[in-house]
Amino acid sequence: MSKKRVYVVPHSHWDREWYFTIEDSNLLLAENMDHLIELLEENSDYHGYVFDAQISVVDEYLKVRPHNSDRLRSLVEAKRIFVGPWYTQADSLLVHKESLVRNLLYGVKGAEKMGHSMNIGYLPDIFGQNHYLPSLFKGFGIDHVILQRGVYSDQLDENLNFRWQSPDGEQVQANLMKIGYGPGKFLSADEDFHKDRLQPMLDTLASLNRDTDRLLLPSGGDQVLVRDYFPETVEKLNANDDRYEYVLSDYETFMEDTWQETSFDHVIEGELIATEGSRIHNTIRSQRYDIKKWNHIVEHKIINQLEPLATIAQSLGLRYPQEWLDDMWKNLFDVHAHDSIGGCNSDDTNEDIIKRLVKINRQADGLMNMIKRQITKAVSEETGSEDIFVVFNTMPKLHQKSVETVLFTKDPDFNVRYLDGEPLDYCIRKQDYLSGGKKIVVTAEGDKEVEIPGYYRTEVHITDVEVPALGYTTLQIVKAAEKADHLASSKADVIENDSYVVSFSDGEMKLTEKTSNLSVGNFIQFEDTADAGDSYDYSPLPGDQAILTGKAKLIGVRKSPFVEEMTIEHELILPVDLDSRKAGVKNASFTIRTVLELRKEEDLLRVKHEIDNNVHDHRVRVLVQTPVEQPAASIADQGYSLIERPSENPRMDIWREQGYKEAPVPIYTVEQFASVDSDQGSLAAFTKGLKEYEVLKEKGQLALTLFRSVGLLGRDDLEWRPGRASGINNKVVTTPDAQMEGELTFDYAIQLSGNCLDTTALFETADHYNERYVTYQHQSLNTFEERLDRFEIPQPVKRLPGEYSLVTLDNENLFVSAVKQAHDGKNIIMRVYNPTHHSVEMDVRGDLIGNLKRVNLAEVTIDDAPLTVPAKGFQTIQFSVEGDLSL
Repeated sequence: MSKKRVYVVPHSHWDREWYFTIEDSNLLLAENMDHLIELLEENSDYHGYVFDAQISVVDEYLKVRPHNSDRLRSLVEAKRIFVGPWYTQADSLLVHKESLVRNLLYGVKGAEKMGHSMNIGYLPDIFGQNHYLPSLFKGFGIDHVILQRGVYSDQLDENLNFRWQSPDGEQVQANLMKIGYGPGKFLSADEDFHKDRLQPMLDTLASLNRDTDRLLLPSGGDQVLVRDYFPETVEKLNANDDRYEYVLSDYETFMEDTWQETSFDHVIEGELIATEGSRIHNTIRSQRYDIKKWNHIVEHKIINQLEPLATIAQSLGLRYPQEWLDDMWKNLFDVHAHDSIGGCNSDDTNEDIIKRLVKINRQADGLMNMIKRQITKAVSEETGSEDIFVVFNTMPKLHQKSVETVLFTKDPDFNVRYLDGEPLDYCIRKQDYLSGGKKIVVTAEGDKEVEIPGYYRTEVHITDVEVPALGYTTLQIVKAAEKADHLASSKADVIENDSYVVSFSDGEMKLTEKTSNLSVGNFIQFEDTADAGDSYDYSPLPGDQAILTGKAKLIGVRKSPFVEEMTIEHELILPVDLDSRKAGVKNASFTIRTVLELRKEEDLLRVKHEIDNNVHDHRVRVLVQTPVEQPAASIADQGYSLIERPSENPRMDIWREQGYKEAPVPIYTVEQFASVDSDQGSLAAFTKGLKEYEVLKEKGQLALTLFRSVGLLGRDDLEWRPGRASGINNKVVTTPDAQMEGELTFDYAIQLSGNCLDTTALFETADHYNERYVTYQHQSLNTFEERLDRFEIPQPVKRLPGEYSLVTLDNENLFVSAVKQAHDGKNIIMRVYNPTHHSVEMDVRGDLIGNLKRVNLAEVTIDDAPLTVPAKGFQTIQFSVEGDLSL
């Protein structure tokens, strides 16, 4: 009988930060990497070492050990230290799809620069797998995946090797680390360990691999130091084991050997969020809402605004800020590491994460400030007009929607028009008179203080502004004799637009969709429950009853011809903390203020909740009533298409008796929107930073988790997660900041329809709700609204036309996830996706574009064939800019 071959893979899973800070991690990294380099150089018998598939460890190490660059590069080139393809081990469900692409882009390019990027989509510890990861890996030429979490035993075909398939049909060869990434962490040839622990583990692995005798034994753990005795241990094990042959190896070799020997044909599709063999921490999506919200803000600014704006600017002769973006992205990748974005960290670490996001946000604002200012100044020189503002469309599709902006004027009354004089309708949301202050004037008699005239700061809503695709248009501000329409108080208890009516009566609101006359009564309610969990998982308190809001109070209504708002409040009396919950004592007043907004031309109801949280140990959800009776499933977006998820999970009836690591609760992650649909009508919710939802089937409600408030990192024996605490199991770390005290705001929008959901319409609405435009006014009244306006900057381009478009994408079924400079610094990249069920031809036009080619995600040319985007797939194109529009 031949022996089964055991591939012993030494590795370290390197958390960037967690209950320790990133500074702690980097100090440890430098010491461990020093030792690893020295060990591998001195011991040729030590096959190699996997450093968690992330290049960030190399960047951090070389910051403090630059003199070791050549030594490290030699070991990476020789495939003895494995880094890449990730920059950091990103959570694949909580970050933007484009962030995952960039993480891999920086990871692969950085690792290749060091000598080799590991050809394994390595996913040892992230909390669930995005269903587009196979396609993303294939886009980088990565053929294999090794993962730990998210697969049920009955999804397998008696093999831990399988083919994992994305919605677009792309497949990768996968291996499931069924017993985790650390079974060989304490590998030893001692007889007790060998017979009592190692062989039983290997017997389990062998029983799970029907068609191969090749077994993977990952031999490492979190932040571990390389085990220098492994070669001798393997030699001793081989001498004493008559059933298993041991070999020091790596993940690439294991996958190549195993898949060359056997062609596994079993296919698993979809997102992988099984809770049987390992914890997924489904409810971590609502932990530290502030981190999730800041991450949404920053991702949106970089991906949807700054990068395309910088691309427009580059085509006009300005410098693309690649070096700044490199720095911003790398800092963001640290935030996207699975623990970091999850928020399951110490307070010190979470404070660092927030500071990192605030810094990136400031960088994005500053870069956009300079670009907008330089372009607008050049437009002003060409048009000869001072009183202008420019609207930049950062989408390669024509913008014909409203624009919200802030204008500064000397007079309170003004008109807005195009350069050709055509007027635009607008209303004033808010207007304030500001003192001009004083300035110092140098005279022959010395410095004198001079009073500066005051001016008006006005928040305006302008309707139906037409802006060319991936370009800009220029609007003028002219003095007006008549007063503009203001958003003013009204005694009405109804707001409406062309699509909806929201009425308030007897403490409840009713939403009606006009076209179908479909109505939903009491459509917003709030639920408060105890949270007896920890930073990883929400946990219900046994015996606790949900506290629901009753009737609301109408605070006020404001109306204008183009915008209408209704403000209401819900009051609750809640237990102040977990002890009060257990005692049945309600001793804290809790207020939720809600602003509902309808805009004239929108098929949306915008919703904003404001809460000043003064309660601990609880979870707050908004329950949005839908028109669907007992919805069996929800539809949401993930990556480049829709995903359908069941409202109830039948495994909830068996999970305890079958020993699942965590309850498979049907609580899911939302990327941009979640919805329910039936012949009775449909309702979709579009979110900004809210990341968790559940469909309450019996009530027909869509529950969006606003936030969790819990002050512990690590707690044993939760209701939905039995056994040890996650992460650190020998110490409970208090995290008072995670109680989320203070003012919180939450934004989302509701779309109600009497019709079934339409895929294209859902993605169109998501694009519209996440503003894909920016504005800039050429003015000198206020130099603090945009922080860099008060400083002098160069003006590389002197004159530009009043209107401009770089490129147009003409197809309503295609959507854009990225417009940016190529990694080579020479061309422009545009990534387009098709969420529909049929392939779509791409029509790309632009007077200045040339050398149009298809490239893969690594931005390597594929061909210049006709551009077709596959069903539920994406396509990346590259083009150059030919010519110059600067005057």
